[in-house]
Amino acid sequence: MTGTGIVVAGLSKTYRRGRVRALDGVSLAIRPGEIFGVIGPNGAGKTTLMGCLLGFLFPDEGTVTVDGLAPDDLAVRAVTGYLPERLMFDRWMTGQDFLGYHHALAGAPAADRSRDVASGLDRVGLDRDAGAKRVKEYSRGMLQRLGLAQALIGRPRYLLLDEPTSGMDPIGASAVRALLADLPRTGVTVIVNSHQLEQLERLCDRVAYVQAGRVTSVETLKAGADTERTLTLRAAAPGFSASLQKRLGAIAERAGARLLSCGEEEARFAVPDDRAAARLLATLVRLRAPVVEAVPDRGRLERLFFQGRDGRA
Repeated sequence: MTGTGIVVAGLSKTYRRGRVRALDGVSLAIRPGEIFGVIGPNGAGKTTLMGCLLGFLFPDEGTVTVDGLAPDDLAVRAVTGYLPERLMFDRWMTGQDFLGYHHALAGAPAADRSRDVASGLDRVGLDRDAGAKRVKEYSRGMLQRLGLAQALIGRPRYLLLDEPTSGMDPIGASAVRALLADLPRTGVTVIVNSHQLEQLERLCDRVAYVQAGRVTSVETLKAGADTERTLTLRAAAPGFSASLQKRLGAIAERAGARLLSCGEEEARFAVPDDRAAARLLATLVRLRAPVVEAVPDRGRLERLFFQGRDGRA
């Protein structure tokens, strides 16, 4: 297999004898080693697209190739990991037995099984006690972690994830994001379908917006970095004084932000990341500015999502 990535050309898929068009002429290319996100409203065709990428569904028109081969080719299946949104596990198994079973299915050496299973559980934040529990005792967040461990157990080159942080607390979601962000360094291509727009904005290299079965936009992002956004500060009466308004530009610069506009009741800043926002707020608190509210603007993907929903994308 050559590392040409995933190429989708003119993909269409219908249901109910052609009465429902889930995909309508979708074309896109996913480069090897990138993290590619898929977003869009419910019913847009995202899950159908994932099914076609995995070779679970066959299109009515168009093609999907993975490194030049069909997605259901055994050579592609051998290097593909998948985490579905709806998890269906053998609940009588323990977590470590479940991973061991899939380690065997992946054709990995039996001599490495114990070590690889322990490493896989640790990688997703499940300790030895969790691994010894039966799957039926797992919480939703633990099931997500186990599913991700199973998707990674065969050391895939392509990893497809459907809502990977569903049911996880913020700490778990952050840990999964850090794990996924590191995968391209080892040659893994990651495709993520999710409604967690902030997570995708921090994680992905590019994101496709899908609506009514079509890819209407592909947004290029800087993976692994915070993106500049607007922070609006509102002040209680009597508001930002005239003298403070004159100093806000310099205060923002020292915090690593930019002043966009200011008035007595409201000031808007461009902030590159959370750290700059925290420094700006800390400085204003020290100066006893009467800030009562700090409201971040919609992120880049959130704006894209709502523009698409309103028909402007």
